[in-house]
This record gives sequence, structure tokens and C-alpha cells, in this order.
Amino acid sequence: MNSNLVQPKSLSGVMELLPSEQILFDDMKQKIENTFKSYGFLPIDTPSIERADVLLAKAGGETEKQIYKFTKGDNDICLRFDLTVPLSKYVAANLNNLEFPFKRYQIGKSYRGEKAQKGRYREFYQCDIDTIGKDNLSLKNDAEYPAIIYDIFKKLNVGDFVIYINNRKIVNGFFDSLGLVENKQEVMRLLDKYYKIGEENVVLTLREDYKLPENTISKILQFINLSGTNDQKLQQLNQLGIENQDFATGVFELEEVIKYIRMQGVPDANFEINPCIVRGLDYYTGTVYETYLRDYPNIGCVCGGGRYDNLASYYTDAKLPGVGVSIGLTRLFYQLNEQHLIKLNKTSVSDVLILPMDEMAIEKSYKIANLLRNNGLNCQLYVEDKKFKNKMSYADKLAIPYIAIIGEDEIKNGCVTIKNMFEHTQDAVLDDDLVNYINLQLNAK
Repeated sequence: MNSNLVQPKSLSGVMELLPSEQILFDDMKQKIENTFKSYGFLPIDTPSIERADVLLAKAGGETEKQIYKFTKGDNDICLRFDLTVPLSKYVAANLNNLEFPFKRYQIGKSYRGEKAQKGRYREFYQCDIDTIGKDNLSLKNDAEYPAIIYDIFKKLNVGDFVIYINNRKIVNGFFDSLGLVENKQEVMRLLDKYYKIGEENVVLTLREDYKLPENTISKILQFINLSGTNDQKLQQLNQLGIENQDFATGVFELEEVIKYIRMQGVPDANFEINPCIVRGLDYYTGTVYETYLRDYPNIGCVCGGGRYDNLASYYTDAKLPGVGVSIGLTRLFYQLNEQHLIKLNKTSVSDVLILPMDEMAIEKSYKIANLLRNNGLNCQLYVEDKKFKNKMSYADKLAIPYIAIIGEDEIKNGCVTIKNMFEHTQDAVLDDDLVNYINLQLNAK
């Protein structure tokens, strides 16, 4: 035994998949990307490594502690911890070369040195979209995001889901109207945890830790527990009697966004006003969203985002308001896979496996492979010197749907024998008809 062998072990907190799982992961990623494109979002790709002074311009607290930092020569370098800060730098650096509103998407890996645990990774894919305006940005853009999220999660086929929606101005205005100054941020953070810790613990914390009077706690609970349809909740917000400009503006904006969401055909069953949705306290300033799977609330938020006042204030004096959402694809895939909400039904990317029966069949096999590929079909040529049974077993284990058998008879007759691995049937197909035959079979599946 070679004592110098290195153990083939990955770092904790990274995800490596078997080919069958990777195919499914890539399929999810492709559906998300295709949806982004269908709404006119443009692709960009920012570097995984950035100068430390650029990346850390707006970092702080726990985020900065989690950033991977290192030195190479005279350069202080960091791995990006999200896709938003690199976007800020990108827009500021290309202000004169971009058309606004600038609609961009990016799908790529980010890195955080946090404690690795189930479903939380140190290296992970994010799927981000943002719409950036210059000086101003229409509220209609806020309404487009629930439509995008709705389309994506319908295509992912993960069951019933809900997009919770709120407006940070409503929350800020409400707490300002209560006269909360000293504990405002802490109470808002508590509100954000309402569904994790429950109403009893929220009330206990408000009463014992923040010493709020009972009438204030009662008003907070009334605000949290809006009920009924979205229209009924809007009516209840207007009936709270809150005399605060921020609150009034937030309710108006929420009414407008909901109006435009409905115009895009998103069912009310899939989006719901929720006053407990707060998100990034120091970042989001208007509309905010979080998406949950109704039957699997333990998975947590699977997509979140919202409106912000100024994307790149650390890099430029230009005012760049925006709105965006992010899907943590690595975490989402892990959770869906754990809950068996997605199925591994494909272990190969090939439509056809070509089996030359002997050396004489190799030349025609290459020609058939080129024919199929040139017509958009994925195929693999099996060239190993194995028994026919082994070749068939290979195709079966990879779940390749069709086998193209080429031997002496096929060469002589100008045809290929196509075996359907799922239906256990086979046909002799003329070379000139092969592409149409395969396409018809695939489309019939």
C-alpha cells in the first residue's frame, strides 16, 4: 500500500454532486436563467476575487468576519461574499457605458467563511437579478419581480408556494408612530423572527427585555396579525389610524405594486401581504419579498430581495435606486433534494449511445455521430472493446434512452438499428431518416 497517497477529501461546507445530481442541478439553473432572459435581463459576470478595499467598502459586522481574505504580492484580495457588492462596483465603473434602467442577471458562486452545517455552505451558487435606475426607478419594476419569481417556481415544479410582500416604509413608519427610538432596530429584528420563535416569545421579549407597555405590545400584535385577503389587509392598514408620512407612502406604494402584480397574471393565492417581512435593516428601503414553500416552511426563505435607495453610494455620487431578488441555488437544491421534492430521473445528457459492433463499423459510427450532433442531438460513441452485454449494461445504468447499433448488416443496408431502452423495442431506420426518427421519438416522450 502506498503510504504517500493523499486522502481525496473536500473541505467541509462545499457541495460536490454525482453526475445524476449535477444534471438535475444544472436543469434547475437553466430554468432560472431562461426565465431571467425571458424578462429581458442582461448577463454579466463579475470576478470571484476582488480588491479588499473595493469589496469591504460597505462590509461590516458578521459579514466582514466571514470574508475570505488573503495577500498575493502587494495586493490585498478577498473572495466575493455575494453578487450585490460586485454589481455595485460594476455599475459605478461602467456608468457611461450602460443604458438605464439597467436590467442584469448573474449566476455564480460566492464564498463565506461561516460555520458549515446542513444546507448552509461556504461556497454556494446565487442567482441574482436587479433593475437599476439612474436618479429614479418606477414602482412598476417592483411589481415585475413577483411575476418572475412566480414563473420560476412554477417551472421548478416544487409544489405550492407563496411570495410574501411588504414595504419597509410601512414598518418604519409604524414603529416611529409608536414613539420607539432606543429599541426600534431591535424590535424590528424581533419582528423579522416572528415565525421562527413564535408570538409567545415575541411578546415575552417585548415585555421583559424592551420593557414596552402593554398598549404598545397590543398595537404591535394588531399590526402583525393582519388577516384576510390582500385587499382586506390593505384596508386594515389604512384603518390603523397611523399618522406618519413614511407609513402612508409605504401603504400607497404597496397598493400600487399589488395592482401591477395582478396585471401580470400572478394569482393572489401565490402572493400575500405580510407585515413581518422586514429583511436587511440597513439596506432595503421600500418593497421587500420573501418566498416560501407552503408545505415545507421549515426550509425557510427560498428567494428574497427588495427595493433599495442607492446601489453604489460607496463608489459614486450618482444616485442609483434599484430593486432585485436572489435565489440561493445551492441551498435550495440541497433542501429540495433532502425533502424529495425533485427527482433524479436522468443520469446522462446523451440522447443516443452509438454501438459499433466491430472495427469495420467504426467509420460509419463516426459519420452517424457527426450527423446527430450537427442536428442538435446529444450522442456518445462507445469505443471500448467490451462484450455486447457490457455495452447494453452501460447504456442501461446511464439511462440513455436510445441505442444506435451499427454492424455489418447496417453498413450493407444503409441503415441503423435503433433500440428503445425504455420500451424495449427496436427498428431498422435508414440513415437519411435517422434524425427525424430520433426527434419524433424524443418529442413523443
